[in-house]
Amino acid sequence: MVAFLCMNQYEHTLVVIAGPTAVGKTALAIRVAQDFDTAIISADSRQCYRELNIGVARPNEAELAAVPHYFIASHSVQDNLSAADFAHYASATLKQLFQQHKVVVMAGGTGLYIKALCEGLDEIPPVPKHIRDTITKRYEAEGIEWLQAALSQRDPAFWAIVEQQNPRRLQRALEVLEATGKSITNFQKGGHATHDFNIIYIGAELPRDILYNRINARVDAMIQAGLLAEVQSLQPYAALPALQTVGYTELFDYLSGKCTLDFAVDKIKQHTRNYAKRQMTWFKKDDKFQWFLPNDVDAVLKYLTEKGIRI
Repeated sequence: MVAFLCMNQYEHTLVVIAGPTAVGKTALAIRVAQDFDTAIISADSRQCYRELNIGVARPNEAELAAVPHYFIASHSVQDNLSAADFAHYASATLKQLFQQHKVVVMAGGTGLYIKALCEGLDEIPPVPKHIRDTITKRYEAEGIEWLQAALSQRDPAFWAIVEQQNPRRLQRALEVLEATGKSITNFQKGGHATHDFNIIYIGAELPRDILYNRINARVDAMIQAGLLAEVQSLQPYAALPALQTVGYTELFDYLSGKCTLDFAVDKIKQHTRNYAKRQMTWFKKDDKFQWFLPNDVDAVLKYLTEKGIRI
């Protein structure tokens, strides 16, 4: 095991590596984890599902073999995990890993999951059944377009960061708004979690044009790798919350005859670019992050040294 000195408040340190989809978080996290001879906990709300692979850009076999990974293919799409579930899982895993390592890396792009672990989330008041039923009926009658229009008009703060193709997320936000008169973002402020380890926040970013080109190329590569066949195999689960996500909903539409394959692929690219923009909006609001190009590993390691971790 690599020996090092940590001059922070606690003996153990969690290094969070976050950023938008396709930016290169996995490669950066692996390099950092290898330098500290440690493991990675994924903070991705879809890579945890064992039935999803190509469409969620799960780390490949070589990447998984390079460094131990957790919260990768660890659950079923039928588990319907939440940010609170992730925080519980990650806390238990960190407790285990810190018995063997002084440093653990967490990498992913699901901002709410990272926030849930690092800062905690406020409890959302219960939503009365009649409110949930009313919104459900309107969604069933008018589709996701109604949810999108209603939320963009009534809760623009959450609309700017939410996964806009996920009807369950949109519906939940409207339910909370109706029940409390407040945006669901009011219950995501957190700040009450306490930990006995240090947290260092690393952000990976690229110029927008380069990132968008990477996204487009990755979607093409996913199609070539067999994404359509993967989605076909998941049709029995199409209504589950875990499948209401970019890369799957568009191809479900194609398989049900609602659009052509070319149209669906173009929509995947567009929706993924939109999602990346919302991810950056989320992370850039947090001034705890220090930002780097994803391939500038030396700069990241130098920063970690300056923060008190020395190999």
